[in-house]
Amino acid sequence: MPVRPLHSSVLRWPSRAEVLETVTAWAQRLSLPGLVAVGVFGFYAPGDAGVGSDPDIVVILEMSELPFERRMGLLPLEGLPVPAEALVYTRAEREQRDKRSLRLAETLRREMVWVQGSS
Repeated sequence: MPVRPLHSSVLRWPSRAEVLETVTAWAQRLSLPGLVAVGVFGFYAPGDAGVGSDPDIVVILEMSELPFERRMGLLPLEGLPVPAEALVYTRAEREQRDKRSLRLAETLRREMVWVQGSS
């Protein structure tokens, strides 16, 4: 969401640095069993974000009993300064995805900004 500086009535979109700093603090507060890593990709990773850009977040868990589709519900995304989307993979699922989509895997390897751990 846009933020309002303390002494101004003007709204402004948070900078890349502000968003990454907040995502880093958010990731450190996550209390998910088996949390391995949290990374940001998409426009915020290489610094191409602008007004309206949302960070794409990847959370890697050692394992999970929940199906993939339900894991995002575990994340308190409302604590971030802008709307965000997240994918929550187990380590094995991420490895399988990387084998199925080599181009996506290479893009993520090149652009991912790991804010906690690394995968």
